[in-house]
Amino acid sequence: MLIKQALFAALALTAASVAHAADEVVVYTARIDELIKPVFDAYTAKTGVPIKFITDKEAPLLARLKAEGQNTPADMLITVDAGNLWQAEQQGVLKPLDSAVIAANIPAQYRSASGAWTGLSLRARTIVYSTERVNPEELSTYEALADANWEGRLCLRSSKKVYNQSLTATLIETHGAAKTEEILKGWVANLATDPFADDTALLQAIDAGQCDVGLVNTYYYGRLRKQDPDLKVKLFWPNQADRGVHVNLSGAGVTAYAPHPEAAQALLEWMSGPEAQGLFASLNQEYPANPAVKPSAEVAGWGVFKADSIPLEVAGKRQVEATMLMDRAGWN
Repeated sequence: MLIKQALFAALALTAASVAHAADEVVVYTARIDELIKPVFDAYTAKTGVPIKFITDKEAPLLARLKAEGQNTPADMLITVDAGNLWQAEQQGVLKPLDSAVIAANIPAQYRSASGAWTGLSLRARTIVYSTERVNPEELSTYEALADANWEGRLCLRSSKKVYNQSLTATLIETHGAAKTEEILKGWVANLATDPFADDTALLQAIDAGQCDVGLVNTYYYGRLRKQDPDLKVKLFWPNQADRGVHVNLSGAGVTAYAPHPEAAQALLEWMSGPEAQGLFASLNQEYPANPAVKPSAEVAGWGVFKADSIPLEVAGKRQVEATMLMDRAGWN
C-alpha cells in the first residue's frame, strides 16, 4: 500500500512538473528588456507561469519565425507599429484568435480584423515645435506643413522608418494618392536639412535652432524631456477640427505554431487588461490601448487630443503604396 502511495505521489509530482513546463511562454519581442521585463515579471508573480523572452529587431524576429516554421519555440511575437504586425499576419506567422476578453478590452481600430494581433500601447505621431520661434496658433494640420510659410523650417525623419510609412498610408486612405503626393512634395520642399535617422536627433535639432517644426512619436519627446526638462520644444495636436491625430501602436500576437497556444493567449489577454496596461504604457511613456485605463500623470500632462479613427490595418495594407509614393515625392 505504501509503495502504491509513493508511486502515485511520484507520478502526480511528475505530471505537475510537466504541466508547469508546458505553461512556460516563450516570447520573441522587438521591445527592449527594460520596457517588457517588468510586465512579464508581474505576470509570473501573479500566475506562477514563467516567461522566457528573446529580444531583437523586427525584421530578424520575423525572419526567424518564418525559418523555424512549425519547429519554432516562440509562443508570442511582440513588435512595434501596425504595419509590422500586419506584415507578420500576411506572412502567416501569427494565429488568428477569437478572444472575447481582447475584444472587450481593445477597440477594433487597434486590432486585426482576423484576431491575429492586437495593440497593447499607443503612441501619437504628432507635430512638435520650437517654443522660441513658433506661435502654436500658426499650426493646424499635418497637411498645412506643406504650405510655403514653413519653407526651410521643417524637419523630418527618414522615410525608411515604418512610423512615417504608416502616417503616409493613413494620408493616402484619407486623401487618395495624388493629393498625398502633393502634400509630401510640399513637406520635402520645406525641409531645413536632410531627414534624420531618429526622432531624438530631430527634437534636438529643433531645440538647437536648426529647424522650427517636425513630426515625432510622443514617447521620444517624453524621454528627451526627462533628460532635459528645459527642452525648448512642445507637442502640438494637429487635425483636431477634422480626422484627428495619427496614432500607432505596439502590439502582439500568438504565433501560428505556438507550442503553448492556450498559455500564450492567456498572457495576451492579461496584457490587454487594466493591471498590465498601466504598466506596459507607463514604462515607455505611451498611452494604454485599453481606453478604460488612464495614462500616467506625465503623459496625461501633455493634454487631451482627438485621435484618428482609421483602422490601423490600413498602415500595413497601404505600406508598399506609401513607400513608393514617398520615393516619388523625394522623401529620402
